[in-house]
Amino acid sequence: MRASNKTKVLVAYFSHSGNTEKIAWQIQKLSGGDIFEIQSAVAYPQSYDRVLAVARQEKQSGTTPELKKRVANMEQYEVVFIGYPNWWNTYPAAVQTFFNEHDFNGKTIVPFCTHGGGGMGQSVAHINGQLPAANILNGFAISGYAVDENNGELKKWFTQLKEQSTIIRNITA
Repeated sequence: MRASNKTKVLVAYFSHSGNTEKIAWQIQKLSGGDIFEIQSAVAYPQSYDRVLAVARQEKQSGTTPELKKRVANMEQYEVVFIGYPNWWNTYPAAVQTFFNEHDFNGKTIVPFCTHGGGGMGQSVAHINGQLPAANILNGFAISGYAVDENNGELKKWFTQLKEQSTIIRNITA
């Protein structure tokens, strides 16, 4: 246990259109955490139809892209907020690579996603399966169309997290 009561937080996100990035920065402001953008070494296509085709191919084949960088000193973080768009009912393959390249044992994971109508899909179940030694908390899902005007939904969710989880309660912004 560290001498400080402050919980060390990382807000990691993958964003294709910028919607997930906007939510990530809002969470960063609420949590006071460090921020890290998950980026594929080779960028996804900008066209929505093409990116969905690539995402489907990755999901069906189980391939994951190489990332541009890793988190330095991941062991220092106790809480990791992980953000992504919902692609084909789960998180993108780049997030899978992020999970594969870092140790999440004993960490508290808080998922958040943007979507076009599918909510969190099966992503939380997939995170639970991928990170069985982590503590997964209730996630936040928001339609990509509502990101700019979320009417306090994000703050309400964050407040509920603090009420339900001691480790989140120890976050100081």
